Formats: sequence, structure tokens, C-alpha cells
Amino acid sequence: MIVGEIGHFALWVAFAVACVQTAGGLVGGHRADPRLMQVAARAANAQMLMAVLAFSCLAVSFIENDFTLINVATNSNSRLPVAYRFAATWGSHEGSMLLWSLMLACWTAAVVNFGASLDAVVRSRVIGVLGLVSIGFLAFMLFTSNPFLRGLPAPPDGRDLNPLLQDPGMVIHPPMLYMGYVGFSVAFAFAIAALLGGRVDAAWTRWARPWTTAAWAFLTIGI
Repeated sequence: MIVGEIGHFALWVAFAVACVQTAGGLVGGHRADPRLMQVAARAANAQMLMAVLAFSCLAVSFIENDFTLINVATNSNSRLPVAYRFAATWGSHEGSMLLWSLMLACWTAAVVNFGASLDAVVRSRVIGVLGLVSIGFLAFMLFTSNPFLRGLPAPPDGRDLNPLLQDPGMVIHPPMLYMGYVGFSVAFAFAIAALLGGRVDAAWTRWARPWTTAAWAFLTIGI
């Protein structure tokens, strides 16, 4: 199966566009250059698409029992119900990092597509800061914790998912918590954007409040 290779390639593309997003957002915000700010926004959307593709490839590998992937062989089993095989996608360190990066990309795309009322320079800096955070997580995965590593020859079956994670709530609980935890990166990005612009006043808290409330709501659902 080449699904794993497609997912790995998508991670590299996500890393590349995250670099473009960071440079375009921060430099564009500093220069108030609308072209660079637009490049950053498009790169953020592209990064989200690549993150969705990478996560989907890993999920398909778990569901289809592709035990040539070390991650799948270590954290799944052919006798697991499909729902738990899907949940096993984030049941490992590598998979949880990929889920974290996916959530971060989705939050960033939300700022791009639903933050039109924000000050353009502040929005660009927020996108740039979130891109920088994404670079850190993507680089960590690509260089030290790759979820798509192959292990050949493949074992006839996997080791099984951690029994503590074989619970219906674990299909919903981790994604909701991750959405909440990662959502606070947006509040962090607004704070850094305010510092970069020398505008540490009540304005940035007004801009950040809806995003912080949304993140808080996801944490509440997770609990």
C-alpha cells in the first residue's frame, strides 16, 4: 500500500507551506504588505488540507490493518472493532502528535476564513505565529516521531491497542480535549501579535475572546 507514503509526503508539504505561512504572515504584517498577507492565508489553508490528508492516510492504514507501518503494528490488531481501530490512530505518541498538528492547522484555517473582521495586520501576525508553532510540531514528527515509518517484514498481526483506550468514550474524548488544548494556541498567537505590534491594550483581548471561549467549550465537552 502506498497510503503511508502519501501521508508522509503530505506531512512534508505541510511543513513547507507552514514555513511560507510563517514568513508571509510575520513579514507581511511587519510591512503591512497585502500580497504577503494573502500568501500567508493561502498557505494556512493549504497546510490544513495537507494535515487532513496525512491524518486520513494514517486512519485508513489503521482501519485496513496495514501492519507494514510500525505505528499500526504496535498499536492495533485485526480483531479490534473498526471504531477502535480508528481511535487507535491517535492512541500512540506519533498518532497523537499528528492529531495535534491537524487540530492546530484547523484552528489556523478558522482564523483565516472566519477572522475577516479582524485588523488585517494583527490577523496576519496571528497566522504567522500559528505557522511557527506548526513548524515545531511538524518538524518534531518528521525528524524524530514519524507516524509513517515502515517495518519490514510486516508481522502477521498487531500487538493490540492499549486496553485503557478501548472504551467508547475514547473515540470522542481525546479529539475534544485536543481541540480545546490546541485552541488556546490562538489566544497565545493573539498575545504575541499584540506584543509585536506594540498594542498591549484591551483590543487584543476582545479579538481573542471568541476563540478562547470556543476552546474552553471544547475542553468542557471533553470533560
